[in-house]
Amino acid sequence: MLGSWQISSAAAGVGSDEGSGKTPLGLHRIRAKIGGKCELGAVFVGRRFTGEIYDAELAAEFPQRDWILSRILWLCGNEVGVNRSGSVDSMRRYIYIHGTPDTEPMGKPLSHGCIRMRNTDVVNLFDKVSVYTAVFIQ
Repeated sequence: MLGSWQISSAAAGVGSDEGSGKTPLGLHRIRAKIGGKCELGAVFVGRRFTGEIYDAELAAEFPQRDWILSRILWLCGNEVGVNRSGSVDSMRRYIYIHGTPDTEPMGKPLSHGCIRMRNTDVVNLFDKVSVYTAVFIQ
């Protein structure tokens, strides 16, 4: 085990269906690591660094944004029919482990399907794993 961190999963609960906004369970692997050279608080949209660094002013300017910060670990499901292929494909659903504003609570389900972590925690995890590292979501 690499470590233990508090996270926030989906407000809609657990599940794999496309469009559900739920966090998929089961065995996954890291398919891509994004943002390795970006600074803490870097803002991503569509897996691309926007050039912005998250702060209170930016948050006030865009209050409805679902903030994806610091690093992205893009997940691919390993279980056909559970989290891979068809309408349950985690990668096609853009399920990530990513940073979130430090003002967001951990341990409470609030995401749109992804696994949210504190920025320093996701950077720490990002540095410890490689592409194809197994991830089990339970």
